[in-house]
Amino acid sequence: MSTHIDRREDVNPEEGERKYGDVPFADTTNHKYPIDTPEHIRAAWSYIHHKDNAAKYDSDEVELIKDRIRRAAEKHGIDVKDA
Repeated sequence: MSTHIDRREDVNPEEGERKYGDVPFADTTNHKYPIDTPEHIRAAWSYIHHKDNAAKYDSDEVELIKDRIRRAAEKHGIDVKDA
């Protein structure tokens, strides 16, 4: 599995910081999918399982994002299942 996510041309990483603040993101390069609260973790899990969102990444990047969300969910005591 890759440990890096490429910079997306369709995203301004500063927008994620502006919207969510200095929080951990599952996509650390583009500041997408915040994983700082149970609500954000559940939303991130849901969004990355939408085909149109996942299609913006390589398959190994999607797996890295899912892995980061899973680890955050475990840390917060949230049970996530693959869709």
